[in-house]
Amino acid sequence: MLLAIDIGNTNITLGVFDGDCLINKSRIKTECADYKSQLQALCRTYAIDACAIVSVVDELTQSFKGLCDSVFGVNSFIFNYSNANLKIALPNPEKVGADRLVDACAVIEKYQLPVIIVDVGTAITVDVVSKDKEFLGGAIMPGVNLQFQALNQYTSKLPVVHAGISNAAIGKNTESAMLSGVMRGIAGAVEGLIKQCEFEIGENAAVIATGGQCSMITEYMGRKFDYINPDLTLDGLRLAYSNSHVNLY
Repeated sequence: MLLAIDIGNTNITLGVFDGDCLINKSRIKTECADYKSQLQALCRTYAIDACAIVSVVDELTQSFKGLCDSVFGVNSFIFNYSNANLKIALPNPEKVGADRLVDACAVIEKYQLPVIIVDVGTAITVDVVSKDKEFLGGAIMPGVNLQFQALNQYTSKLPVVHAGISNAAIGKNTESAMLSGVMRGIAGAVEGLIKQCEFEIGENAAVIATGGQCSMITEYMGRKFDYINPDLTLDGLRLAYSNSHVNLY
């Protein structure tokens, strides 16, 4: 079985694959101090014989690999641009977030191209994969929680507000105005970026959304996401690892 690990800025997502089937998914906080016990619990439950890691937190990448190697007795695979088996049409591919590239690996295998990927996490990324299977780049903006935190931390009177439902665009109090501004504002920005990306590539694209809060965003979009795939990054990691000619099973 393969353990796929997505190390993000806020959460670490762990997915156990039996062949191409995701049979278990769990999430821990990135700032968690006891990663080893989480991995040992999986070791007791599943016969893990391979690990693959994608990370946007450089200071955790090698330490997490060391833990996985020790707990499971494997040589963990770390996904990056050089082993992505992906055409990257950018001048400095090594500077692209590995999470963005692994999502691209997934959509190439699973969806009709071209594709626009919207990943709603700590940051929101909007990326384009062409019909020729090239990663063209995209856009990055602050995520939902970052926007709420910024409004609270960098003003003197705006309160702490968490992601939630915005009942109307015209807020009747400070909290509802903040919900409208962030939730509906992000939805409008994402929808606008999708339109502009399609204009630049000269054709319509399928729009695939992933990330913990993508379902909340689409509620306020005139053009809904074509597909919502919460496991896109894990599945892309599985596919990239499989395509790297490592004998997994």
